[in-house]
Amino acid sequence: MQIFKKTPSFDFMARRKLAMFISLAMILASLVSLSIRGLNFGLDFTGGTLLEVGYQQPVDLHEVRGALKKAGFEDAVVQHFGSARDVLVRLAPREIKQGDDSLSDQVLAVLRANTDDKIEMRRQEFVGPQVGDELRDDGGLAMIIALGFILVYVMIRFEYKLALGSIFALIHDVTITLGLFSFFQWEFDLTVLAAVLAVIGYSLNDTIVVFDRIRENFRKMRKDTPIVVINTSLNQTLSRTMMTSITTLLVVLAMFFMGGQLIHSFSLALIIGIVVGTYSSIYVASSAALALKITRESLMPVQKEGVEQESQI
Repeated sequence: MQIFKKTPSFDFMARRKLAMFISLAMILASLVSLSIRGLNFGLDFTGGTLLEVGYQQPVDLHEVRGALKKAGFEDAVVQHFGSARDVLVRLAPREIKQGDDSLSDQVLAVLRANTDDKIEMRRQEFVGPQVGDELRDDGGLAMIIALGFILVYVMIRFEYKLALGSIFALIHDVTITLGLFSFFQWEFDLTVLAAVLAVIGYSLNDTIVVFDRIRENFRKMRKDTPIVVINTSLNQTLSRTMMTSITTLLVVLAMFFMGGQLIHSFSLALIIGIVVGTYSSIYVASSAALALKITRESLMPVQKEGVEQESQI
């Protein structure tokens, strides 16, 4: 099934300068937000204690925060978790002689003393700060290693100009995704990191499909300019790109709205990555390769001297 009954004829490259300006502006804004606001790391990275408690009636978060502050938990982060009766309490790492269960009991006692409602402890988690630092460092290293291997793979399969274009598109997708999480201070945990790595693979797959068609058309359309060849290739793969993006997005949207709070951040990162990745595979990667002066000659296999004569004997 195809979206377009015949191959469209959109002039994508005519808007490449506008697209690159928008992309650079979004990357710059993301870097500024990341440097000033940073990421709102979850307990996976910062360490600390997480408690999920359930009330029988809707509860006012301001009262819960006030009660915890009076009890000495000034750094507690309190938010609803799925409904107005479910409350999530996050506590930064603190030096206590008692174990994490004792701290949980203290918080639960404070909450019960502040209300006549029956409170149920539903979940409690503890992550040490050293483990959180290791997870953060290892996660960043994994992302850098993935980008490095991708650069080598695309350079071997295609050509270094296309490889640089694909890497720029991947950096574009990752930076904007992280920038949005930084700007809106959405929680960044291990599930979001997994989603970002998945976005890298998704975007690369889309870009390679486009680059395969560009290489093929450069060998067929020998009299056309690089702009015409790239435009033709993008239009020929547009139906496949849109169908893949739409079907994947429908599944992720179902996860976002119906999957529950535990995978909310994961699905949100995937939604952003799919939208930005589809845009980058059409505009960013190809525009970057064109800016690097990609030509037909650079994509043709190099023939060794004397091979042609041997083949004719």
